[in-house]
Amino acid sequence: MSASPEELEARMAELRARLREAVRARDRAGADRIRRELRQVEDSWNRALDAEADDAGEETGDADGPTDVQDPPHRSASTPAAPNRLGLALPVREQVHQSLTILGAPASPKLISAAYEAFFTDPLVPSRLASLRRDEERSFTAQGHSRPYYICAALTYDRLTPARGLLAVSTWPLERRVIGPLSPRADFLAHAARVAGQIERMCAAGHEPTEAAWRLLRRFAFNIPGAYDHDGHPDPARVIAAARAESQVHTANDEPDRRASAAVAREKLSDAQQLFGVAPLGEARTVSETTP
Repeated sequence: MSASPEELEARMAELRARLREAVRARDRAGADRIRRELRQVEDSWNRALDAEADDAGEETGDADGPTDVQDPPHRSASTPAAPNRLGLALPVREQVHQSLTILGAPASPKLISAAYEAFFTDPLVPSRLASLRRDEERSFTAQGHSRPYYICAALTYDRLTPARGLLAVSTWPLERRVIGPLSPRADFLAHAARVAGQIERMCAAGHEPTEAAWRLLRRFAFNIPGAYDHDGHPDPARVIAAARAESQVHTANDEPDRRASAAVAREKLSDAQQLFGVAPLGEARTVSETTP
């Protein structure tokens, strides 16, 4: 039987306490093991919370009939839950988290906003993201690992500074958050496959994707050879196949850069720097000199 959100929250609190002890004791290996376990529990917590929200929505609909605020007809069970049933707007960090969860790789505010528009109801205005990363960094500095996730920065592979205009999720491994020379194209292909997969699941569940969702998929498909013949809506399965085929070309050269930089970051950087990057000048040069 799957653990409840409450049980997982208690487990996260226990792991964070153990992590603090390991860091204070300078037990790097132990701290790394705890961090990996903490990320796994956080992922389980997110899945449990989404499942609980879906179950609650189904029960409310069966018992009370239609309500004034309903889930959008295009939302599928695989879409991260957008708790707008009470007519309350989500905090921007939760909107961004949901959008990035769909995209699966670091993304710009404009793409994050477009993905949110495609799959959720309330709007996500890109200008609202302007100070989000700084706010998240201040919160992490003050409270440490007190939240299940943080909206953080993608990191440049050579200097480990914040990659300009790209946001990521703290629970992702460093290898996914580091941006190397070929990473923008690799991440573009990952975005395309994830969006196509989301639409494919919605169609399979009998939900009609919004025009915004098709428009987003079309934007990706136009820029992937063999993904789209410009006739009607793109075929999600065809987009996925084309994106994965091209991705194989880049992976062999992209992943070594990401892995090497992630290894340096784990060895040289503090927890906060691993999430938000090092200072753009002196400290960044010191780190880059050690990068393989």
